[in-house]
This record gives sequence, structure tokens and C-alpha cells, in this order.
Amino acid sequence: MKIYIKPRCSWCVDALAWLQKRGIAFEVVDVFADSAGYAKMRQISGQSLAPTLELPDGSVLPDFDTDQLEEFLRERGLVS
Repeated sequence: MKIYIKPRCSWCVDALAWLQKRGIAFEVVDVFADSAGYAKMRQISGQSLAPTLELPDGSVLPDFDTDQLEEFLRERGLVS
């Protein structure tokens, strides 16, 4: 999975910590440092807000907090 972030974004920091705490593998895309990553985030989410999570199956969760992240991953059987 990929997580598109903006540095110093508190929701992004929380999402990264949540994923790390649970040992979930992910790739970080810093959309300020990677213009192609920013364009991809906008394409898949339809917006410019972060964090945005993209799963390998194409599912996307844009602009979320950790409660929404947990629900999204639970619905897909990725966390229990």
C-alpha cells in the first residue's frame, strides 16, 4: 500500500504511527517532494488533501483520520 503525505501534517503523522505500530508495510510518497506523486494522489482521490491511502487493489481512502483508516482496513480484512 502507498500513503501519500504532506510533511508536518498532523493527520499524516498519526496515520504513519498507526500503521507502524501495527507492523503494516507501506510505501510513503511525500507529495511536496514528489510532483508526480502529488499528481497521482490528485488523480486517484480527486482532491489535494492528505493523507491519502492507496491499496494494491486500487481502493483509495482520501483525507482520513486513524479511526477512518482502521475501519477502511478492517472492512478489507487487512486488520482485525
